[in-house]
Amino acid sequence: MRYIVSLIFCITLIPALVAQDAGHPLAHKDLQAQQKWVDSIYNKMSLDEKVGQLFMVRAFSDAEKSNQSAVAELINNYHIGGLIFSTGGPIAQAKQNNLYQAISKTPLLIGMDAEWGLSMRLDSTYAFPYNMTLGAITDNKLVERTGYHIGEHSKRIGVHFNFAPVVDINTNPKNPIIGNRSFGEDRDNVTEKGLAFMKGMQDAGVLANAKHFPGHGDTDSDSHKTLPTINFSEKRIDSIELYPYRKLIKDGLSSVMVAHLNVPSLEPRDGFPSSLSRHIVTDILKDTLGFRGLIFTDALEMKGVSNYSKPGDIDLAALKAGNDVLLISEDVPTAIAKIIEAYNTKDISEERLAHSVKKILMAKFKVGLDNYEPIGTATLVGDLNRLQDDLLYEELMEASTTVLKNKGNILPLRNLETKKIAYVELGDSSGSTFYDELKKYTKVHLVKADLLNEMITKLQNYNTVVVGFHKKNDHPWQAYKFTDKELVWLYEIARTNTVILDVFARPYALIDLVTIENIESIVMSYQNSDISQKKSAQVVFGGIAAKGTIPVSLGEHFKVGDGIQYTALQSLSYGLPESVGMSSKRLERLDSIAQYAVDQKMTPGIQLLVARKGKVIYNKNFGKHTYKGEEDVKFEDMYDVASLTKILATLPLLMELEEKKVLSLNTKLSTILPDFAKTNKKNVTIKQMLSHYARLKPWVPFYVATLDSTTGKPDPKYYRRTATSQFSIKVADQMYLRKDYPDTIQKIIRDTDMLSSQRYRYSDLPYYILKKYIEGYYKKPLDELAQEHFYQSLGANYTTYNPSSQFSDRNLIPTEVDDYFRFKEVHGYVHDMGAAMQNGVGGHAGVFSNANDVAKIMQMYLQKGFYGGKRYLKPETVDKFNFCYYCDKNVRRGIGFDKPQLGDVGPTCGCLSMKSFGHSGFTGTYAWADPDEEIVYIFLANRTYPKAGKNRLLKENIRTEIQRLIYEAIIVEEDIESVVTKIVD
Repeated sequence: MRYIVSLIFCITLIPALVAQDAGHPLAHKDLQAQQKWVDSIYNKMSLDEKVGQLFMVRAFSDAEKSNQSAVAELINNYHIGGLIFSTGGPIAQAKQNNLYQAISKTPLLIGMDAEWGLSMRLDSTYAFPYNMTLGAITDNKLVERTGYHIGEHSKRIGVHFNFAPVVDINTNPKNPIIGNRSFGEDRDNVTEKGLAFMKGMQDAGVLANAKHFPGHGDTDSDSHKTLPTINFSEKRIDSIELYPYRKLIKDGLSSVMVAHLNVPSLEPRDGFPSSLSRHIVTDILKDTLGFRGLIFTDALEMKGVSNYSKPGDIDLAALKAGNDVLLISEDVPTAIAKIIEAYNTKDISEERLAHSVKKILMAKFKVGLDNYEPIGTATLVGDLNRLQDDLLYEELMEASTTVLKNKGNILPLRNLETKKIAYVELGDSSGSTFYDELKKYTKVHLVKADLLNEMITKLQNYNTVVVGFHKKNDHPWQAYKFTDKELVWLYEIARTNTVILDVFARPYALIDLVTIENIESIVMSYQNSDISQKKSAQVVFGGIAAKGTIPVSLGEHFKVGDGIQYTALQSLSYGLPESVGMSSKRLERLDSIAQYAVDQKMTPGIQLLVARKGKVIYNKNFGKHTYKGEEDVKFEDMYDVASLTKILATLPLLMELEEKKVLSLNTKLSTILPDFAKTNKKNVTIKQMLSHYARLKPWVPFYVATLDSTTGKPDPKYYRRTATSQFSIKVADQMYLRKDYPDTIQKIIRDTDMLSSQRYRYSDLPYYILKKYIEGYYKKPLDELAQEHFYQSLGANYTTYNPSSQFSDRNLIPTEVDDYFRFKEVHGYVHDMGAAMQNGVGGHAGVFSNANDVAKIMQMYLQKGFYGGKRYLKPETVDKFNFCYYCDKNVRRGIGFDKPQLGDVGPTCGCLSMKSFGHSGFTGTYAWADPDEEIVYIFLANRTYPKAGKNRLLKENIRTEIQRLIYEAIIVEEDIESVVTKIVD
């Protein structure tokens, strides 16, 4: 009967115990199974094995520091409970982990310091931004995702505890050990970030560890080297330093690390380390804060505690204080012996030992060590360096970059036509990525000088100076201050120039600035990584918004939380395909098509760019300038874009005039050019001729009439080898055309016959005509008008007519070895003969550009005439010109713009919207924009080199096949569901 009563009592008690532990931070969802496993393992352990579980020993996976045999001995002979891996590499660590787990009777709990990712300790692994950078982000969901990603990496390499997040509130700028490792100095911000990071990591299945209790943020010494003192009242510590712990504990924090600190207000014994204080560990952390998770000491080898007492005595004192796990003991065998001796003398009770050991075993069950599986290494490095990590990193840097000062609202930089921008680099690290990204937006010159007066003199040529302060980004303890020389240079540059200071270092660097009065704008970019540099440049020019707020106060200059937000200007930004719903993997197929075209000698080189939703996501170069040359195609190289000139120069100028009601689409030639009043073209409208539905001849070889009929060479009647007042039109080097010949060209056009019937027939002649009209209306040449109205303010500084007068030939792609007109290599001047005979400036040809600049203009069209904070054209104007008025006549064209085919054959892949528009050029160029998918596609080539011949790019559908692959790279809903399913699984 007594047995039955006891059994009923036990059965009744079990649910109560389960319910009691359900809120335990180490509780598994199957709590009964967890308790059964814990009790089973514990009850089978000898005293030596139980005590051994308390120790977590450091292991190295790098060859030079490898302590493999010593660790194996501690596992075999002393039954240690866990390892904390330090420096090394992922493959070596995984192999060692598998070895150690195989020889351990009880599975090992694996810990690691991975505050900003595994790269804190391991090579070939991912580095996320430091906590200080994350502290600048206002969207805590991004911080949660960071914790989740780091958790995924940790779990993949077999780590169960990540000793993160750091929740120290860094109120002391001189703190030598925390600094960038803290989320900042505001307790609420630190707490919110810590909670988000913890939640993300624990959702990934890795246990979090808040450190360094009771708070290491306001010290000016390093506990690795000495015992720092925290001289605050108990009230202050409770309201500030302990605040994050209180919140994290409430939300399920798995573990806490206790620091080695001297805290007189909490521990009366002078110089007594907090990690050994029962009042701090047990009375405050466990009892007052109600923490039930695992309590780790900070490393017991650190001078902050090791100077206090002897090895073994320290470990015993730490256990008696209330710690569960003794981290990196100086002498494990001695410490174990000391604890066993204390146990045998009743100084440590069975209940006390079981309390800690069972918590350790609970943690082991929670992370799956009841069913341990070795770590696979086949895909390990790739799994730890994923595309989604890069995507997140980009988002983090976009969200953190902080504009602290913006006098006169000069940021984001606008009105680029008025700007002459210099870039000056300070610091001990490279800012080349930042500089390259700045140059994508407009002309920016790198200015260097050995002497300050030399620098000041050079900067007199500029009205805006971007000063980049770049410090090494290897680790968060990196030196971050300006040198005295750099401060002098900065003050003097700012005194005489409009300055934007961009700091790629710890924020505290700004404290050393005595004054910021003369610095118009200050941007805090926090770290000097490539992505940070790219995103900061994009913030400067308004490609992306400014979102960050400073997480610490900076002397008298800025207070915590300062940050000036502004929206993007709708300029192009730059980033990864997946950020706009495209697949990087699928876009790689573009590489093979482009390389095939180069290898098959369809063109010597290619610039290829894809943008979506205002972001350039693919921008690559292929091949060389010529087949026999050694000059690789570079981003800043400029191609003769041929007929793209029509929509890049002439058409936008005409659109301006139309929306100003200077003319309309139905205006006749005789109205705008009286010379046509008595010709067969007098009734041709602008709509007809720009739709190529005006019975105009496709092409007139104007140059033929200027060749000697006998020799076939340029006739001296029309050409001279040197320029004179009468022969001033430069056709090529040492070839100058008679200055009145453009008038002859216009007369030839007026006098040419019309086609016999009205049908679609592509023609260059409308653009000769419109060039004449536009230049007459403005009393300025077309090239100057295009610059003044569009290119300069767009920042299209690589877009111009006659580039050889402004750029080195090394950046100009040759187009042909001419053996029929100029009889020389066409390099640096226009390929089209008619444009060459107009001093290189044709309405139909003559513009040189690079892919990035062409994309700006196409993006302006895609955004209905708006770009970079400026409206160039009204939306209704763009719509009016991007319309097919004669589709019913089987004419696909818009007004100036080419449009998709009406049947099976045409200028596109046939896989995009009829709203799309673009153009192609004789030299192999192609530009297309699609409003429906918000895609811009640019293909620049010199397929005419060395001979124009057959257009194999067209014959083999290279450009349209690439276009098809671009559209196949769009991630559709089914793809997203597949990715989500994979992540969840």
